[in-house]
Amino acid sequence: MSTRILIIEDNPTHLELMIYLLSAYGHSVGTAESGSKVLDALNRERPDLILCDVQLPDIDGFGIARRLKSHPEFRSIPLVAVTALAMAGDCDRLIAAGFDGYLAKPIDPETFVQQMGVFLSNGCR
Repeated sequence: MSTRILIIEDNPTHLELMIYLLSAYGHSVGTAESGSKVLDALNRERPDLILCDVQLPDIDGFGIARRLKSHPEFRSIPLVAVTALAMAGDCDRLIAAGFDGYLAKPIDPETFVQQMGVFLSNGCR
């Protein structure tokens, strides 16, 4: 059975690249282009891992993290920020907000899928 991964991303180019890479390695990929569509996507996809942009047009990644981590059904799903936020302290802020890990954009196509495996098997990194 393939791993189910939900990507929350509003940038079509970033979304397409992540879908392509994850699908090429046999993962099942669902998407939500905005924070307001996340609960519908979660109910439809039942993911094993969630990749979430932080800078979204409606509900930002911090709001999504708060909602997911306070929801009994979804709080145990690893939630990884995939974001261009790269200032000192951003990683600590993301972890404190409820994210289980952090990957900087732009993603590295050669290591991206391997990095997702770490989150699936070991939790936060």
